[in-house]
Amino acid sequence: MIDTKPLNVTTFRRMWIGTGASYFGFQFTSVAVPVQMYAITQSTTWVGLLGVAALVPLLIFGLWGGAIADVVDRRRLLLFSSALTWVVTLGLLAQAASGVRSPHLLLLLTAIQAVGFAISSPARQSIVPRIVPAEMVPAANTLTFTTSTAGGVLGPLAAGLVMGLWSTGTGVTVAYAVDALLFTVSFWATWRLPPIPPVLLAADEERPSAGLRGIAEGLRFLVTQPVLLLSFGVDLIAMIFAMPRALFPAVAADRFHDPSAVGWLYSAIAIGSMLGGLTSGWVSRVRRQGVALIGAVVGWGVAIGLSGLAPHLWIMVVALAFAGAADLVSSVYRQSIMQTFAPDRLRGRLQGVFTVVVAGGPRLGDLRAGATADLTGVTGSWVGGGFVAAGLGLVLAFSSPALLRYQPDQEAVGDR
Repeated sequence: MIDTKPLNVTTFRRMWIGTGASYFGFQFTSVAVPVQMYAITQSTTWVGLLGVAALVPLLIFGLWGGAIADVVDRRRLLLFSSALTWVVTLGLLAQAASGVRSPHLLLLLTAIQAVGFAISSPARQSIVPRIVPAEMVPAANTLTFTTSTAGGVLGPLAAGLVMGLWSTGTGVTVAYAVDALLFTVSFWATWRLPPIPPVLLAADEERPSAGLRGIAEGLRFLVTQPVLLLSFGVDLIAMIFAMPRALFPAVAADRFHDPSAVGWLYSAIAIGSMLGGLTSGWVSRVRRQGVALIGAVVGWGVAIGLSGLAPHLWIMVVALAFAGAADLVSSVYRQSIMQTFAPDRLRGRLQGVFTVVVAGGPRLGDLRAGATADLTGVTGSWVGGGFVAAGLGLVLAFSSPALLRYQPDQEAVGDR
């Protein structure tokens, strides 16, 4: 079963509670925005454009936010970025409550929300190795991912229930209101964190920069590390080619003719991730983490491809759940490899790159899925993308076997 030892660390436990609450609330918004966009435009391409709207801010502020996280108190940075995200959620609530039907406004608010996420994510993730012992990092990441995916199960299901009970306009308004309310719990948890300033450097070490020079230093380190590059590459392949979520509103409306089905579709992947996390006690004992990562990515692609062929909602949910379990394993190993591979003075910047990859990949996947579906149909976009991702993941892994050979070396963990 899942390893809960990191919860004995008070600071981590408090952060874990806040992250879980915020992610549960955010799931209401993550369902409401595409549902509202599809209701306004009746176009999967417009739904896919939501991913593009978030991508550019993620590219810019993910890298910059990571650089800032290496030179300032990470708690203060997390407070600032969390406040920005909360204000945007209130903006989404206001436009829904006032009856504004503007796809362009939805794109703008999505882009600003991505700025807050891009700045907060490197700070939040680079805090973890500072507050738990190195040997607990995989277990701490598993707890965080499992709790987040539990929110990813309950949040979309609750959002789908809301959509089924009320009209689209009222439903999205209620969803945004729930997100705004729950985000206050996350803000409280962040406020209670201790100061987390940059580590003291030796006299001969250069102080990190929050500007272009600091970003360039992190990128120079990254390009010399094949293991990190490959772990990022396989994740991009999995998310760009095999992320079907931009198709969920259309499938719920056109294939299943049930507004509440969208909640099951958005929660299905998270159901699998949660179940995978609850039975993840074996994760910390795996030495061939690179092989496990590749296997999880291939499993994700195959499960996504098969889910697109499902004739019934429950079959599709089960197949997506298998994909979610594979994604949990992949996420834990990607995060743990990155956190333990890099020294603390570079963790923020590398976590910024990680944020760009992990958050940007699904958004590119939204665009690919939505645009392809308008050309080839929903099934072709969904099924083809899944199997292509599985094949390309294998090709990339065997073309450069550094990731396949990777095993963690606790003695190489960077300075704390």
